[in-house]
Amino acid sequence: MKHSLPLRALSRLLQYPDDELIQNLPAVSDALLAMPKMSKKVHDGLDEFLRYLKTSDLLDLQEDYVECFDRGRATSLHLFEHVHGDSRERGQAMVDLLQTYKEGGLELSANELPDHLSVILEFASTLPQDQAKQFIGEMAHILNAVYSTLVARNNRYAWLIAAAIEFSGEKFKIVELKVQEESMDDEWAEPPAFGGCTTRGQSKPGEEQPLHFIKRTKESKGVRP
Repeated sequence: MKHSLPLRALSRLLQYPDDELIQNLPAVSDALLAMPKMSKKVHDGLDEFLRYLKTSDLLDLQEDYVECFDRGRATSLHLFEHVHGDSRERGQAMVDLLQTYKEGGLELSANELPDHLSVILEFASTLPQDQAKQFIGEMAHILNAVYSTLVARNNRYAWLIAAAIEFSGEKFKIVELKVQEESMDDEWAEPPAFGGCTTRGQSKPGEEQPLHFIKRTKESKGVRP
């Protein structure tokens, strides 16, 4: 299958960069640029991305990857986060996707999540080309949202997402991003001690704190109803 190696190369490039990737970069590059029916625009963008990998220090590549994909949901490569967030529906969708992989002969390790784009592309590489295109195309609307965010941040990884969309037969395009999200660091940050809280009616640090006087009732013994 002519699309198999290019999709596997694309999958590998969307994983955390390490020494193994750098050592095998020539082979990965050749496979990626053999993607069938690739437009000149995407080819040139991928070529630029590969030059960036070849000429950058590995620690810088790793820092860029973390900053790009692990600092917020808008660019998360776990695609079900964009649809289900952390709801129960995501869990069921993961179970269903795992079953699809199992039926196709793909077994994941314990630390791999099935909705990561690199895993999705790896599985697609095992399918006949028409089925692979359809499988990825079903997620094109999510991929276009990720692509749009990366373009807005002037990040080279946008070309990898564009290549996946183009392979599916869909058009990569800038879509309107309605939500301005906080970074994952901000979302999960612990509030400062004695810093107020987000409940209505309570102030933030540095602001005046309203006082509420409550009439004290007579205490009674035992547990109150």
